[in-house]
This record gives sequence, C-alpha cells and structure tokens, in this order.
Amino acid sequence: MINKRLLVKNLLAHNDENSFYDKKRFINIGQKEGKAKFLKHVCALANSNPYNSSFIVVGVEDEDNRIVGVDFFDDSKIQNLVNAYLDNPPIISYENIPFPHLPEGKVVGLVTIKSNGKVCALRKNIWKYYGGAVFFREGSISLPKAYGIELKDINSEAVANIELHARNNIELTLDGVIDFINNRHKDLASSYKVFKEQFVVCWAGNIKKVKDQTYYSRVDIELINEQVKLFYSALDEVTISYDEHSFSTMEYVQLGLSKKQKYYPLEKVIITFEDNGVYQIQSDIVFEPPQFNKKTLHHIYNSNNVILDKLVANIPLNAAEEKDLKHLPDTYLLCYLNGNGFEEAKDKMELARPLLKKKYIKVYESLKESLRVLRKVKYK
Repeated sequence: MINKRLLVKNLLAHNDENSFYDKKRFINIGQKEGKAKFLKHVCALANSNPYNSSFIVVGVEDEDNRIVGVDFFDDSKIQNLVNAYLDNPPIISYENIPFPHLPEGKVVGLVTIKSNGKVCALRKNIWKYYGGAVFFREGSISLPKAYGIELKDINSEAVANIELHARNNIELTLDGVIDFINNRHKDLASSYKVFKEQFVVCWAGNIKKVKDQTYYSRVDIELINEQVKLFYSALDEVTISYDEHSFSTMEYVQLGLSKKQKYYPLEKVIITFEDNGVYQIQSDIVFEPPQFNKKTLHHIYNSNNVILDKLVANIPLNAAEEKDLKHLPDTYLLCYLNGNGFEEAKDKMELARPLLKKKYIKVYESLKESLRVLRKVKYK
C-alpha cells in the first residue's frame, strides 16, 4: 500500500512539474473557467501517461514547492464531471492528504489519473476550449495537439520508482495511529479498527447519544495506512458503523428556517476492504431536500438580497440584519434546493463568499458548508 503523504513529498522532490505530474495552489471546479482548466490538465496527463498513473498535487506554492494546503474537498462525484466532458475518460480520484504542520481542516489534495489506454479528448465545448480538442503535456505545460497524435509510454519507470519509495511500513502505520489519537485529537473521543489485518481506520469526534444512536460532530476519519483523510466536518453530524469487512458512515446536514432546524440524511459512504490489499469506496447521495412555503421563502430570499447588496456596497448592517446574516448561507441553500424562482441563489452565495471572509468568518465557514452540500447534491 502506498503512503500518500510520502508520495506527495516524492513528487514534489522530483524536479519540477513534468509530463506525469502537475501542481496547483488550488483548483476551482465550481466556476466554468476553473472547470475547463482542470479538465484540460486531466486530459493532457492521461494522454501523456497511457500506461501508468499521473498526478495533480493541490495546495502547493508554485514558486518554492511550499505546502500551504487547501480546504478538505469531498466531491466524491468528481468522476462524473470527467465522464461528462471527456471522451475515453480516465479513472480519476481526489484524496485529502493530512500534513502535521497544516492548520485544522487544511490538507493537500492529490488527484490520481489513470488512463484507459485510449486517446482522451474534450467531448464538448467548455469555456474557450472546443469539443474534440486533444491535449498533451509538453514539459510542465498542457498544450493542444492536432496532428501526430500517438500515445507513448515514456514515464512508467519513473512513476514506478516514485511509488516504490512511497510504500508503507509498520513503523509509519503505528506512528500514524499514535499521532492521530494522542496528538491531533487528544481532546476528542477517538477509536480505531483494523480490517483484513492490513488496513487501519481511525476516527475521532464529539459524541452525542440520542436514544440508541450515537452521533459524531467535528468528525475526522482517516485511513492511516495511506495517510488519507476520508472525512472531515466541523459542523455536520455523522453516524459510524462497521463489521469485519467494511466501514460505513451516514452524514447528516442541519437545515431549517431560523431556529426550526432538523437533521436530514445527506450521503452514505461504505468502504469495503478486500483480502488482497485493495479497498473500494462507494458513496450514495440519499438527500431529499425539505420543501417550504414559497411565499415564506421569497420573503427570506429578498431579505438576504438586501443584506448582500449592503455588503457589496460596504454599507453597515443594522442589528436585525446582523442577526439575519447568521442564517444567510442556510436560507440561500434552502431557497436554491426548493427550485423554481430561486435559480440565482447559488450565484448569490458565491458573490457573498469573499465579502464574508473579510469580516464575518463564522458565517463564511457556514457558507462553505452550504456550498459543499450543493456540490454534492447537484449530480443527483
């Protein structure tokens, strides 16, 4: 099994960006330009590495390879995005890699791309790139290619050596378990479970019992062998269950108007462990958005818009608006989920993001959670 933290370090130590790995300060697949650039790089790396894995490391300064991290990213449906826009799409995964020096909630993103051995191309137009375009890596740049298209095996040996030096061992696994329980989560209830005598899953969080059910908040779940953070949330509540072969979570999201809040099931994730040292992660969105009176929602939506207009114009909010601001992310989310008449609610949330980050950090964190929920349910 590959220790993903070592893999990231080995990639960053391997000269500079090249035809089998790229690095980014961040990626933004929520916007059309960011989505197009991400797809371009995925296409180019797949075509330049038809017989081995290629990688994108996210959360690294381009100039000096300094690891600064990004927010935990749990878009388990990222493969759907690639399938929708690329012909002969590669198999793609996004993993969150914790590093000890990063602040809580910050990780390094590792995108792993595995070609299917055929030429990958854009299926349709997106941003300034045309459908049918084929990209390859030339040095550290992804460039379109219109002639002489041929898949070549030029990096298999280099990638194999990097992966070999990132293999796990017992010492690294034990160090990871001890660090998780005794250092990083000494203030939380922590547990671990060994699966198939190979895999170690650790989890920690604040425990709340309701009748016979145990819920966790401030949840952190890691697959220690590969140094992969499987789940992180500062706000939502999660249930955890496991048997000898699998580890499961059910994530709940709190929604409602004002003080009338309720928890709704959002996503079920099952990690299945095999005897041959392989694991599979299956996620299913089970979310059914609550429906509210449209007249009430329009009143709240218009009030939110007034507050947002004041933030844009840098006009001070009155006491009532300051109070309503705390609920702005949740109520915009509810409006958007209730469909017709509220299609612009997501754009309003994106507009509010930089404004809240400057002055209202708690509301900003709530807004990020709301956008995360939208990102998850949009494929459903």
